[in-house]
Amino acid sequence: MPVKVFWIAKTLQEMTPAEFESLCDSCGKCCLHKLEDDDNGDVYYTKVACRFLDHDSCRCQTYSTRQQAVPACVTLTPDSVKDTYWLPDTCAYRLVDEGLSLPNWHPLVSGDPESTHKAGMSVAGKVLHENSVNLDDLEDYVVRWV
Repeated sequence: MPVKVFWIAKTLQEMTPAEFESLCDSCGKCCLHKLEDDDNGDVYYTKVACRFLDHDSCRCQTYSTRQQAVPACVTLTPDSVKDTYWLPDTCAYRLVDEGLSLPNWHPLVSGDPESTHKAGMSVAGKVLHENSVNLDDLEDYVVRWV
């Protein structure tokens, strides 16, 4: 009998903290500044990244202390994923929560920690540092990530 992998066999709430953390594909999209339309709630991603996002690895440089560095930074938990409506459609947390499959380029599926970047699904090399733009002009930096 084939063994089911944890992200198929378990709900987010049943995962160990390490399993839950391993769902992150290092796309970096959650670390981008986003704008929300007050009228309809639509969320628009910008190509402006948090100052702590490493633009090559798409990992937070202050991950363990990010709440102190950026108080508005969201900490995902198994219970908060459902309410974090701005997560990208490709986000593994969102996909698993919705009972969907992980894409072939996800590191847990491919076995390659660089597969998100190789597939062009991360923001590596595509973003600007928040200190290099006027944050009052974020609407000038709206992008649609495929």
